[in-house]
Amino acid sequence: MEKIDFKKTMKTCFAPSAKDFSLIDVPPLQFLMIDGAGSPSQDASTEYAQALAALYPMAFKLKFLSKQKLGRDYVVPPLEALWWADDMSVFVSGDKDQWQWTVMIMQPDWITAEHVDEIRDKVAASDDLPALGKLRFETYHEGRAVQIMHIGPYSDEGPTLHRLHHEFLPQNGLAEDGHHHEIYLGDPRKTRPEKLKTVLRQPVRAV
Repeated sequence: MEKIDFKKTMKTCFAPSAKDFSLIDVPPLQFLMIDGAGSPSQDASTEYAQALAALYPMAFKLKFLSKQKLGRDYVVPPLEALWWADDMSVFVSGDKDQWQWTVMIMQPDWITAEHVDEIRDKVAASDDLPALGKLRFETYHEGRAVQIMHIGPYSDEGPTLHRLHHEFLPQNGLAEDGHHHEIYLGDPRKTRPEKLKTVLRQPVRAV
């Protein structure tokens, strides 16, 4: 049975250049999603950690359902997150308690809402996961966006994002049109900070 790796079959979305910004049109994709607010610390008591604790079991059990029932195997796609705040200056000041986010994992187009409901019931029966009730399954159409690959610690993204928002966008007649989007290709638990790879993406519109 072939195992699909979407990072390879959808390189436009998952493998941008680390040197230059690129414009892409992101197609409608379906995701498991959980909304929350506060620091992205993975301490077990945080809302963010609870969201991940619900998201990952759902994603992996859906993969197993797909393989066993549908005869279609795939690599679970990477974690993604949308980030924003009522006052965007908190991303500069570092006041993480004011951050808002949506964590999400892409799902193949053959996974249905019925499959998600089936797996949700099984996960709920076996684990006490406070965030599971917040999980939703929906299509997200990001559309036109600018992206670049960031290599290094998450804390070092600032200069690249400054270049994106204050140089590339105005120089190309573009403006922000949606939430800042990150795709985490590396596992911070297993990868040295300087080796981490993160897709930084910003939906845009013409001005």
